Amino acid sequence: MQSAATPIVKDLVLLGGGHSHVAVLKRFGMKPLPGVRITIVCRDLQAPYSGMLPGFIAGHYTFDEAHIELGPLARFAGARFYHDQVVGLDLVERKVLCAGRPPVAYDVLSINIGSAPITNSVPGAEGNVVPVKPIDGFVEAWERVRDRILAHAGPARIAVVGAGAGGVEIALAVQYRLRQLLAAQDRDPGLLEIHIFTDTDDILPTHNRFVRSKFNRVLRRRGVQIHTGARVERVEPGRLIRGAQSHAFDEILWVTMAGAPPWLAEAGLQVGEMGFVQVDECLRASGQEDVFAAGDVADMVDHPRPKSGVFAVRQGRPLADNLRRRLLGRPLRPFRPQSQFLSLITTGDKYAVASRNEWALAGRYIWRWKDWIDRRFMRKFNELPDMAEEGSPDIARGLASADVIKEISAIAMRCGGCGAKVGSSVLESALAALRPVERDDVLIGLHEPDDAAVVSVPEGKVMVHTVDSFRSFIEDPYVFGQVAANHALGDIYAMGGEPQTALALVTLPFGLESKVEDELSQMMAGALEVLKEAGTALVGGHTSEGAEAQLGFAVNGLADRATILRKGGMRPGDRLVLTKAVGTGTLFAADMRHRARGRWIDAALRSMTQSNREGARCLFAHDASACTDVTGFGLLGHLVEMTKPSGVDVEIELSALPILDGAREMVAEGIFSSLQPQNVRLRRAIHDVEAASRHPSYPLLFDPQTAGGLLASVPAARADDCLDALHELGYARAAVIGRVLPESNRLAPVTILS
Repeated sequence: MQSAATPIVKDLVLLGGGHSHVAVLKRFGMKPLPGVRITIVCRDLQAPYSGMLPGFIAGHYTFDEAHIELGPLARFAGARFYHDQVVGLDLVERKVLCAGRPPVAYDVLSINIGSAPITNSVPGAEGNVVPVKPIDGFVEAWERVRDRILAHAGPARIAVVGAGAGGVEIALAVQYRLRQLLAAQDRDPGLLEIHIFTDTDDILPTHNRFVRSKFNRVLRRRGVQIHTGARVERVEPGRLIRGAQSHAFDEILWVTMAGAPPWLAEAGLQVGEMGFVQVDECLRASGQEDVFAAGDVADMVDHPRPKSGVFAVRQGRPLADNLRRRLLGRPLRPFRPQSQFLSLITTGDKYAVASRNEWALAGRYIWRWKDWIDRRFMRKFNELPDMAEEGSPDIARGLASADVIKEISAIAMRCGGCGAKVGSSVLESALAALRPVERDDVLIGLHEPDDAAVVSVPEGKVMVHTVDSFRSFIEDPYVFGQVAANHALGDIYAMGGEPQTALALVTLPFGLESKVEDELSQMMAGALEVLKEAGTALVGGHTSEGAEAQLGFAVNGLADRATILRKGGMRPGDRLVLTKAVGTGTLFAADMRHRARGRWIDAALRSMTQSNREGARCLFAHDASACTDVTGFGLLGHLVEMTKPSGVDVEIELSALPILDGAREMVAEGIFSSLQPQNVRLRRAIHDVEAASRHPSYPLLFDPQTAGGLLASVPAARADDCLDALHELGYARAAVIGRVLPESNRLAPVTILS
């Protein structure tokens, strides 16, 4: 892992989570390079392993078994994981352009984004077929295809266009799985028809005669109809057209020639006929010093090879070594891919054919062998060690070059106090492109900087003040900025106020001015997105350097004196409404240990970046009598804060508590936030705590939340309508979790129901 105290002097950016890049992340994680910050930008949270795709389609592997978790792997490598889609590249400014975030700067860039079938070359194919590549897209599409076929009454016909290894494997896997599922519904599997179309004279044209003969027999035996020499000339909805012939199908799967996204060529990279990046023997893009490419998206000019996961996997190690060498300013080493390779093709039913050159073997033992190889490969990336190995001699040791050491030394000699402040030039550059909200009641702010901001308070309004700050718990500064701003606004909304202004409190890791500027720009861009949505003006702040990133905001809000909502207004008979699910503390503790699934963390971040603004308005519109936001003290801690001043008891139904996906599994494994032990001390507020503690959700009562939801007491007669309104507003996990009771003579005011 990269040391938090090591200043950042160079940025390595990886585009895509393909087979080559997962190897790069693993190798940099095992042997870090001081002073180098790695960022991976990827649209996928999990990288599908192409070798297991047919087995996944056939039902032999679960989703998790066939995918590599990129989030934990990135964390292991000390890398920032940006979940976004790349849409362009600026080679002059050295920036990656993304669909939903600010540009990402790089010193060295590597591209491993795979390929996609070319559908625009056949009229009508776009939008009327299901492409098998990119694989992640097909995995999602396959579930929809499966459900449509199972819901289809009568015979069902599926076409697979393309008869290479991928097309044949997919056709057999789809047939095997759908026949099983149809039989489970007591339906005739024979009602399913599979057709393969190819413009070649035979299937598997790049494989030897034995392999072609074997698969022709398998396909005939399984009733798959093969159409050779059948070039598809046009596609219509549910129909393939070739010459005068027209074929009707319920689903059309497209497994033909692949291409690359157009933005690679538009950026100025040298590309081949199909748009793939041309690279030399060192996997460096032709005509570029600091851009590399590997896997399906790359064409080795001097060593052309077919598009195959085998070559992408083999390119991982030389790519990692040459990226390291380029970062250190050392000569690159050429890589010559193997000319021969072992091919393992499956038939969907745990049977496989192995071939190399002119020999081949087939049988169930070949499938078991392939299964062993694939599972061993996946364990390398999904079962990560807890710490980096010791370095070895040569370049892999991760020692910085003399130039890098010089840069680090110059940065490290910093004084404290005012000397730890970020320079004014960095601040000006980072904030130049950001446009805070302009408000008439802000008299002096960032639009007219002075020693302090000056704001006016409208007549009849009172000021609501709050401040929150915490260190970064994710490696993405843009998303961290969104979460931090959302978290800080929560107290204002909980009291019935509308945020007016915010002052930022920022600490950034040491680094070159350009790196500090980029980090600040990303962080504040995310925060300003949230502040703008809230109509809140950023009027100033304080920025300093330290060992790790931290962000907070001092927020001022406006409220009507008569309508301020306090914690102490709960009334017996009220229902307790919670607007968001809990579990962020344990999930991010699990993420730090490489145990959390990417989809769990992504769902948690979506919850954390959802504003409480509309939720608060909804609660107030339904006559909420008391409200608070659920944050660091956990649900129970904040609930106790409400019961004491209200003079009431409460009853909580644990079975009704909304919980983020994965949180219950993680607490079951004993993974908790570092704040959990402090919060657990409040268990004395629970009546019959021994009985309550037997429920599997019990630990989540103490789970500290970041940017959590609102907890409010709402009149029982309005609770159901309030809940329906919250769901319509997008608070899908909002729930009634209990009720308010008259104060008893018990010392413990909280009763837990299972």
